[in-house]
Amino acid sequence: MSSDLFVELAAPNGRKYSQPRGLFINNEFVKSKSGETLSSINPSDEKEIASVYAAGPEDVDVAVAAARKAFKDPSWRDMDTNARADLLYKFAELIEQHKETLATIETWDNGKPYSVSLNDDLGEVVGTIMYYAGYANKIHGQVIDTSPAKLAYTVREPLGVCGQIIPWNFPLAMAAWKLGPALCTGNTVVLKAAEQTPLSILYLGTLVKEAGFPPGVVNFINGEGRKAGAALAQHLDVDKIAFTGSTQTGKEIMKMAAVNMKNITLETGGKSPLVVFDDCDLDQAVKWAHVGIMYNQGQVCTATSRILVQEGVYDKFVAGFKDYVSQTSVVGDPFKDDTFQGPQVTKTQFERVLSYIESGKSEGAELVSGGESYKDVGGKGFFISPTIFTNVKDNMKIYREEVFGPFVVISSFKTEEEAVERANDTTYGLGAALFTQDITRGHRVARHIEAGMVWINSSNDSDIRIPFGGVKQSGIGRELGEAGLEAYTNRKAIHVNLGNKL
Repeated sequence: MSSDLFVELAAPNGRKYSQPRGLFINNEFVKSKSGETLSSINPSDEKEIASVYAAGPEDVDVAVAAARKAFKDPSWRDMDTNARADLLYKFAELIEQHKETLATIETWDNGKPYSVSLNDDLGEVVGTIMYYAGYANKIHGQVIDTSPAKLAYTVREPLGVCGQIIPWNFPLAMAAWKLGPALCTGNTVVLKAAEQTPLSILYLGTLVKEAGFPPGVVNFINGEGRKAGAALAQHLDVDKIAFTGSTQTGKEIMKMAAVNMKNITLETGGKSPLVVFDDCDLDQAVKWAHVGIMYNQGQVCTATSRILVQEGVYDKFVAGFKDYVSQTSVVGDPFKDDTFQGPQVTKTQFERVLSYIESGKSEGAELVSGGESYKDVGGKGFFISPTIFTNVKDNMKIYREEVFGPFVVISSFKTEEEAVERANDTTYGLGAALFTQDITRGHRVARHIEAGMVWINSSNDSDIRIPFGGVKQSGIGRELGEAGLEAYTNRKAIHVNLGNKL
């Protein structure tokens, strides 16, 4: 192993491992053509963990060419679907075997609690790959009966080379969401890791090779979005782009992908409402509302960050929620067992959340908790105290814009009609939650809310078997579940003339 392409590291929890630094192309780690690198920073102490090679457009060309060659090669194109399933199962098995190392890297690089990385994220990664392994030998078309003079049938074919761009909040999980359906349907992949969190994806590359995927089927690149991401999105030999990230970047990717009318899947921003009716189980509403916004440092696209509470229980909810947050949201070292909330992922995100806190204060919202950086973790790191604003008006910036932090706004409403109207008064439409004991009202409101997903009496308890995605400016298409396969296949119709003579 070249010392330039791997570095031996010891993580804060004592785990030692070999960290790849290169671009993973054709089952090998290679330097970028330019030799440029980018640094990965530990958000807990603001120190560099490692530097990795950063791809430019010329490296994207090499990765795409490798993926195109692999897509056409009989070793992948003509692989028996049972064998393809076995490959994915083997991949999942290896991830399971290496989950402590992967979780360590994820926590070190991203800042999320180790317990979350290990139990939630890695459990989801293994589960997603296994779920789609199960679909690999169940992709089928249909025969469509027309008349005895024609045999007509459809086949589900892979799209080709898929560019996939993942975010920094759930690096491994977002990679699995995209790799699983793409690979089980026979595509090849060039996946760009977020420049803020490249390390776990590179380690995953070692397991891709060990699992036995043919060279070029799976390629991982690091690099800045405006360089490597843009080159991938506008590449003429890429057939599809799947992107998870901000709405603004998603719009830019749509424009770039239009150059050759790529198939696109976008999962973008959100400002999801959580509606609390006065007949709800208030204790459960408080606990789920906490999970819905404070989980993963508030860095969740579907975070229910706008809480609307019916007047009759508003004061009780606010008091209960404030108390529960103070007890449960333990801010600290992400490698400690009792930590619920680690640091924000980068200084940029840290400063962004602080700027929204100042905005909330200046606009006249009532700050009831938090509202400051948290300095009790060695005085370093991008930690923020869980922040709650009440008496928030609908025209305030903190009510309308996605903050992406441990930051929630609470407002009161009178009637169901008002709640629905205000819940829908947003450019986003990713998720929504509502709490009520009236099952009729629950179903009615769920149908009226403009969102890709609605949780009744819970928040953000997504499942890999259930479609995930948004409406309005929260995205295009669906990931996960059987619906996730649609994004990676074409339905080809084949007509066989059995008797129509001219």
